[in-house]
Amino acid sequence: MKKTAIIPLRAGSKGIVNKNKKRLLGRPLFTWVLGEAILSDLDEICIFTDDQWIIDFINNEYQWTSKVKTLLRSPESASDIASTEFAMEEFAKKIDYNFDVLFLLQATSPLTSHEDINKACELIESEGIDSVISVVKTHRFIWSKEGQSLNYDFMNRPRRQDFDGLLIENGAIYACKKDVFKKTKNRLGGKIETLEMGEDSLVEIDENSDLIIVEKLLENKLKKQKQKQIIKYFVFDVDGVFTNGNVGYSKNGELFKTFSVIDGMGFELLQENNIIPIVITSENSEIVKARMEKLKLKNVHLGVKDKYTFLNNLLNKLKINRSEIAYMGDDINDLANICSSSWGICPLNATPVIKQHADYILHNKGSESAIREAIEFIINFNKRY
Repeated sequence: MKKTAIIPLRAGSKGIVNKNKKRLLGRPLFTWVLGEAILSDLDEICIFTDDQWIIDFINNEYQWTSKVKTLLRSPESASDIASTEFAMEEFAKKIDYNFDVLFLLQATSPLTSHEDINKACELIESEGIDSVISVVKTHRFIWSKEGQSLNYDFMNRPRRQDFDGLLIENGAIYACKKDVFKKTKNRLGGKIETLEMGEDSLVEIDENSDLIIVEKLLENKLKKQKQKQIIKYFVFDVDGVFTNGNVGYSKNGELFKTFSVIDGMGFELLQENNIIPIVITSENSEIVKARMEKLKLKNVHLGVKDKYTFLNNLLNKLKINRSEIAYMGDDINDLANICSSSWGICPLNATPVIKQHADYILHNKGSESAIREAIEFIINFNKRY
């Protein structure tokens, strides 16, 4: 059963300008659900958009997975008045209905997890189920404008523990089998099964204030998963960590970056203590490449913009979890990894937002023995542990 997901994105968002590219914990909004979809049991994920910037970002950033594709949507389906169903039907026709189940994932629900998506996959594959909708259980009491209580008797107000509550559509995940979708031209139809998600996922991003709320929810979600275990891998950013963040340029391009020799010895100590270093950087620099070769570091990944999703995929391959890694970064594109790794560490020259969320702020700056200090801290932590 081929399970294909569409993530529809519009360039012309009016309520929040450039909404899909707004950063939450340093990551563009759309990458949160996309990253979880990649980790899920879905066979194919397509970003269906009229935004060329997003198409270029996807095509450049996710070459390490064959699951992600992009498809240009028409101006008609990306207009203010077009329905999501209109976009879904256009997409289905463009790929000649080459799926058994069509999933609709919404970028405005960034708290969606790959576990949620996998549960939806299991449900839709059940015999007799035609479509799936994600919901949240709420114990709120509902009233009409006419002053009528709709889901309880206000004269006999129930206790929360005695009240079943209501299931509310949260707009995160929909799934529909092909034959039903072709018949109904709707995201739902036939025998519908509900998928209950966490209460936090009820918040969708429609207003600017929602961005603030959801970012805090994401932060709490990542930090709740932190557990202290023996550190097996230490992940490093480059600029501002290996270096002081400054770059020398000439008219011919990048000339030099400054690295610390003392940091170099630290990597020998790291590996002597059975901790494997990994380098992930958004830069794709020949100078950085040469330095990594000099240090004989093997797990080096250059030109990675979505570090969080890339690292999640790498950890899956290594069969380890974030409780077994330390992460060292200095800027906003490291924030999600800082918040979610067992130890989030930053140099003294890190940006204020990184310092706010780091578990440990070093006494030294990048290129001034910060890495050596961090390595010795983790080695000592493992010995104490």
